[in-house]
Amino acid sequence: MAVGGGRKFVLAGTTRALLIAAGSMPAIVGGGHALAQDATTLDPINVQERVESAFGPVKGYVATKGSTGTKTDTPLVETPQSISVITRDQMDAQAVDSLNSALRYTPGANGNLYGTDNRGLGLQLRGISNANGVFYKDGLQLKESNFTLFTALDSYGAERYEVLRGPASVLYGQASPGGLINYVSKRPTEETLSEVEVGAGSFNQYEARFDFSGAVNADKSLLFRLTGAAHMGDTQTDFVKDDRIFIAPALTWQPDADTSLTILANYQRDRSGWAMQYLPAYGTVIPGKDGKYLPNSMFVGEPGFDSYNNDQASIGYEFDHRFNEIWQVRQHARYVYLTHTEEGVFGGGLTDSDGLQPSDGDYSRYADAGGTRLSGVTIDNQAQADFDTGPLAHTLLVGLDYKRYTYRDYASEGTVEDGFNVFDPIYGYKIGDMTPYTDTDTTQQQVGLYAQDQLKLGNWRLTLGGRQDWSDAKVYDKLNGEFLAPQKDNAFTSRAGLVYLADNGLAPYVSYSQSFQPVAGADSEGKLFVPETGRQYEIGVKYQPAGWNSFVTASAFDLTRRNVVRYGGTGRPEDIFQTGEIRSRGIELEAVASLDAGVDLRAAYTYLDTRITSPTSINDDGTSNEGNTPFGVPTHSASLWGNYTFMSGKLEGLGLGAGVRYVGSTFGDDANSFKVPSVVLADAAVHYSWQNATLSLNVSNLFDKRYVASCFSSGFGCFYGEGRRINGSVKYTW
Repeated sequence: MAVGGGRKFVLAGTTRALLIAAGSMPAIVGGGHALAQDATTLDPINVQERVESAFGPVKGYVATKGSTGTKTDTPLVETPQSISVITRDQMDAQAVDSLNSALRYTPGANGNLYGTDNRGLGLQLRGISNANGVFYKDGLQLKESNFTLFTALDSYGAERYEVLRGPASVLYGQASPGGLINYVSKRPTEETLSEVEVGAGSFNQYEARFDFSGAVNADKSLLFRLTGAAHMGDTQTDFVKDDRIFIAPALTWQPDADTSLTILANYQRDRSGWAMQYLPAYGTVIPGKDGKYLPNSMFVGEPGFDSYNNDQASIGYEFDHRFNEIWQVRQHARYVYLTHTEEGVFGGGLTDSDGLQPSDGDYSRYADAGGTRLSGVTIDNQAQADFDTGPLAHTLLVGLDYKRYTYRDYASEGTVEDGFNVFDPIYGYKIGDMTPYTDTDTTQQQVGLYAQDQLKLGNWRLTLGGRQDWSDAKVYDKLNGEFLAPQKDNAFTSRAGLVYLADNGLAPYVSYSQSFQPVAGADSEGKLFVPETGRQYEIGVKYQPAGWNSFVTASAFDLTRRNVVRYGGTGRPEDIFQTGEIRSRGIELEAVASLDAGVDLRAAYTYLDTRITSPTSINDDGTSNEGNTPFGVPTHSASLWGNYTFMSGKLEGLGLGAGVRYVGSTFGDDANSFKVPSVVLADAAVHYSWQNATLSLNVSNLFDKRYVASCFSSGFGCFYGEGRRINGSVKYTW
């Protein structure tokens, strides 16, 4: 998201002015001919390269600015909320190929809830397990439907991911109380960039990538970027492929130092299947028949039937203009389109066991098929004023945004012939006729008016914000030929935060924020969902020591989420319900450093105490889950990654990386009837750069541990994590 555009272009103009002035200096020095004769022409200094942008590339792992927390070009140390930035350099070092893998070393975030799934379906932020309303691209939300998300957007097109933890509705409207993830696209650059890369790895995966950028004309007022990626191959799960094509063109026009227009587009085509398989706890979490475990390549579907196909495209623009030293305006807009079809045979449970007791392995299955057609428009208008009132300095932001999405979700269900056994899988069973169980046309729109003031007084930074939202949703049930009762909601949300910037680099802060998220649709009894709401109190301290390229954050929070929509796993109406309240309290620690000696480090720790705090009766026996921990939420998790690159000597250009990840035990269902064990995983990397070429080898889950990522049901709701994965690549830049 291009923010603070005026300041950016003033700097660009200043750079040009400095170069002109430097060249003219001898001629304008007070008529002193001797001085002019003796003058030495110095090499020009590019001031712009030294200024980090809130949306541009970062050298190393340490970002000091971000736009997600304030929609302005604000230093992270002055933002009263926890924000992690996953930079391009870190993604390259770790061979990140999805949002799920990008989050592995980030505190308070879990992208591994559904194990081998790499589409972002199982996101969790601060113990809130829900991908809905979480994913943003360049500051604009990518709205999901009931059956599909945009979170699979290829990570090679990202300059960085920004992970904001906690409510953010004051700036963004509909948002999850757990936080949001902002995918910041690669943008055109004035400097010429040319990069091609090919690679291969486990599961017969092959990939190719390219990235080109630079100026179109001599005065660099017109810039372009073209990024593309493709991969094809199989997955850890038997009979499941994973093929993709991604391309993202971009164009920037900056006619003067105060005006910029950037057009961003992308298209992505996915042809895959269900890498995540619905398995019983018996044979995965606990030993199965004859003391054996199911292989982590286990497939309970039907070859030739299972598929998951997605096509998504978007085009948008970011227009920025500064009128003077006080006022600037921005308008960001995007149109998105998505089509999705899926078919699958899924596990329905062991026929002679609840998944925790011994079983012969006979497994009931059902077939499901459906799809989505979605289109949407989002526009965000912003006006920013930078001014002083006495001793107070203000950055005032006023905005009006609008979003409108229409989508059709449809699905059918069928029986599958009995006889499948998880301990002796044989395929080719007959699938019965499919019967539609849902077919809806939904239109959702929202208008939001918001204001934010960032005040400075000495070392103090105060952020105040408020927003009024109006939303409505219309749902037409095509199976019954009727409209559901219209949903009209409105809410006011607020935010306040205070930071003190100590001279030693410490920045203690405190904040309060709220969230609001309308939920379209109804539960299995036809009862309309009410909006989700949330509120959070957070205290913490950030540390940015002078002279060290490092950043440390420690935070503690108390987060409450009300009117929670929970998914039983399949997404079918009978598996969707709205519970009362979930409270999540925790502590997060994060340290990031990129040192001149060639050392890059990232460390994280998370403690979570997440509870269902209002009575719900969603267990099979009708008991309440009040006081229980939601499934899939670990109490403790930690990670450490380090990379060392030799900067000189005979080994110059050689780099070694290693990481370790710990995920604590979790409950396997909301009834807390069993636990999924903790796991420790190791990752490793080696890379060598010589002239313009870089060779890389990455291994995740180095010791090939078989583990269960999470469960939501003992009978059919356990997901294997990914085993050892090796990826090698060759990259050439010029």
